[in-house]
Amino acid sequence: MPNSDTSLPALAIAQGVVTVSGNWQVHSFTPPGVMRSLLAQLKKVAAKNAPSSLHWDLSSITGIDHIGAQLLWDVWGKARPAQLVISPQHQDFFQRLADAGPLALPPKPPRRRLFTVIYDFWRAAYVHVTGFITLIGQLILDFARMLKMPHRAPWKEISANIYHAGYQALGITAVVGFLIGVVLSFLSAQQLHTFGGDVYLVNILGMSIIRELGPLLAAILVAGRSGSAITAQLGVMRVTQELDAMEVMGLPHGFRLILPRVLALLIAMPLLVIWTDAVALIGGMFAAQVQLGLSPTYFLQQLPGAVPLPNYLIGLGKGAVFGSLIALVACYFGLRIEPNTESLGHGTTTSVVTAITIVILADAVFAIIFSSVGF
Repeated sequence: MPNSDTSLPALAIAQGVVTVSGNWQVHSFTPPGVMRSLLAQLKKVAAKNAPSSLHWDLSSITGIDHIGAQLLWDVWGKARPAQLVISPQHQDFFQRLADAGPLALPPKPPRRRLFTVIYDFWRAAYVHVTGFITLIGQLILDFARMLKMPHRAPWKEISANIYHAGYQALGITAVVGFLIGVVLSFLSAQQLHTFGGDVYLVNILGMSIIRELGPLLAAILVAGRSGSAITAQLGVMRVTQELDAMEVMGLPHGFRLILPRVLALLIAMPLLVIWTDAVALIGGMFAAQVQLGLSPTYFLQQLPGAVPLPNYLIGLGKGAVFGSLIALVACYFGLRIEPNTESLGHGTTTSVVTAITIVILADAVFAIIFSSVGF
């Protein structure tokens, strides 16, 4: 007989006795043609005779594992035959298969009723709203504490977050703002030139960029860039148990983590709005000169009269509010992340989507409240 480590599985049937011999471990099935030949023999045995009526002799097996045992178990109809001879050291493999029972897919979950879906939605919305309001209340208390004890305020954290959320976002806001200004100027110029209203291009660009597009564009970019970063930072701190360590050390999360990020975006966002407005207007001015021949000098002379001062103030106010909302949403979802990677990815995605949605809703509220201001 070949060595047990190199022998191949074998199957023979004679006078109602099926003799199984050789090595039935997985590495013995790898030589070319062995597995195909063995499966053909097993199917032939199962087709000619009922496996339970045969006498199975497994005493000549030199080695077996779960793969080999599963092959025989499937031929037996997932039940031990009545006439079976097997070595004691191989009994456990088949006993485990018998204890496992038949494999079955999990039952299909019951269909959720419409009332249940609506209830779950409003319940989740209530939990998020109450949690967000609680976070705002804690922020107000922390801000009052900072005003009371300014020497203990997290000035380094505030400065660092202004640098990361503001200064490092100048590049992307400039590129996107310039391109938006060019596109808006080209499209508007084509329509105005049709009706001979070329001179009103300054009014359209000034009002749309300074009052609406500048703050909204900067907020969306910051929500996708800095908002996701804040959520991911807090989520990683949860995964690495840094938040738990801060609680043990008596360091409040709100004062050291949330307050610096909210104040940083509160300060940085109006500055980013000014920067985005300026670059977008430069792009629009460039396109106006190419499309309509309006000189930059004329554009700059007409801009102050085309856009009254309240529109600048509304744009700056939008920037401050949008920055605060983005930071609060990012911190809220960052603190809700559970200590696993799946929750980290889901929380970051939800944070960005929610922040952008809230920014757009807040912009609509601004438009309604200040509908009669600045015209």
